[in-house]
This record gives sequence, structure tokens and C-alpha cells, in this order.
Amino acid sequence: MIYTFYNYSTNYTQFCLKKTPLKIRFITNTTKESQRFLWERLRNLDFAVEQNEIFTSLVATHKLVCRKNLRPQLFLEDEALEDFQGAETKNPNAVVVGLAPSKFNFHTLNDAFRLVLSGAPLIAIHKGRYYKRQDGLALGPGPFVAGLEYATNRKAEVVGKPEASFFLEGLRPFDCKPNEAIMIGDDVIDDIDGAQKLGLTGMLVKTGIYREGDEVKIFPPPNYVFESFPAAVDYIIQHLV
Repeated sequence: MIYTFYNYSTNYTQFCLKKTPLKIRFITNTTKESQRFLWERLRNLDFAVEQNEIFTSLVATHKLVCRKNLRPQLFLEDEALEDFQGAETKNPNAVVVGLAPSKFNFHTLNDAFRLVLSGAPLIAIHKGRYYKRQDGLALGPGPFVAGLEYATNRKAEVVGKPEASFFLEGLRPFDCKPNEAIMIGDDVIDDIDGAQKLGLTGMLVKTGIYREGDEVKIFPPPNYVFESFPAAVDYIIQHLV
């Protein structure tokens, strides 16, 4: 059996999961920093993770932009721009929205509005509603994408979770079927509902952005609910390996 996992809130994986025959991949909607920045940060925290074990929506979006020969107006923080090296951004003919708190203002959003209104595609790296910071929950890129959709009467093309294509691309290196994979995550919509609709086993953990009652917000409900990521890992090792 081959499994893919999301959640890098604990380095528990290096002690347990990596001692099993299971294959592991960290798939994330994180757009605050590039894949390399993320990998280096995790390594500095003593995570036993290789860069090629991380698959981000940033990387997937860059591939999409290159494939369609687009020149995007990028809503990204500077730490994330590395993953768009090689993409032409002068005279933009597309709008790409990630998590960019310092770039979300009336003037930049109005420029994006005018581009989309004139026919430019609107691409959401993901439509996360909120994320967790040290000072609490904060708005994700989803509300800003929704605002542009509403103002232009256009629908965004979404790249990251919960899109089926993103999960399938994350599984591709293992050449495994969705029903052979497990998704562990703290977002009941993007992680669990998206994965289960494709056929993966969903394990919701009550950490990170989880909020009380999330497990009843989707149907069918999560296949499993655990108090923590280590609890989910323990269950997998004891019952599924």
C-alpha cells in the first residue's frame, strides 16, 4: 500500500512513518514561501524531509502558467516569487492570486479587476478561507478571489486543494490509485472533503485551523477524526500497515 500525507505541524513522521514501508508526501496549499524556503525552514526545525517530498500549489500553478504561456499579475509575497522564475510578468494577461497580505490593496486589486474584466483569466492558487498565524486566524486568499469573481462575474480556475487534479498530481510519483492513499489534514473542506471525493481515505485532525464542529460540515463525514496528527499516525501504524 502507498499513502500520501499532508501536515508538517510535527516532526513525528521522522520517528514513526519513515520506519515503515509507507511512502510519504507533504502536499500543501502554502503560498507564503517557495518550495525551497519551506523545505529549508522544515530542515532547520530538524524535520527529516527531502525537498522532492514536498508538493505545493505554487509549483503546480507555475506549471499551469508556463503551459498556457500566460504573463501573470502575481499576488504573492517576495518569499514565494522564486517558484515563478522564468514566467514573464511584463504586460500581464492573467491574474494569479495567492496569499499576499502586503499586496492586497485597492490599487492592485483594481488593476486585477480591470484585467479580468477585459478577458484575462483569473487563477486562484487556492481559495483557502483562512489560515492560522501566531496571533490567531487570518484571512486567506479565498475572500479576495471571491471578491474578484463577484466584481467581474467570472469564475476563477483553482489549482490547489481541494481540486482533484492537484491530489492526482501529488500522487503521480508513487503511481498509486486514490483508494490506496490516505490524506491527513486539519482543513475539513480543502483537505478531507476534497480527498474523499476523489477516493482517498480522509483523516481529520483537530489541530491547526480545525474548529469545533468541522467534522459535521461535510457529507459524507471524515472517514476518521483524531485529536492530533500523532494519534492519526499511531492508528495507521497499528491498523493499516
